[in-house]
Amino acid sequence: MYHNGEALTKDHHFRDHIDHSVPIQVYWQDTHQDIGFIDEFSEKFVRIQRMIYMREHFTFISRPGY
Repeated sequence: MYHNGEALTKDHHFRDHIDHSVPIQVYWQDTHQDIGFIDEFSEKFVRIQRMIYMREHFTFISRPGY
């Protein structure tokens, strides 16, 4: 599926992580912001545990096995 540390950029990446309950890690620049499971997403945002992150400002990384 996805490798630990793989960047998520496309809608199907986020959908796969929801469908298979794979956690993701959120970074702003090089600073860790959050880790958890995606609640929902759109073309503009990703919501993780009630926090909304704009896709254009943050980096989302796959963390299978976390």
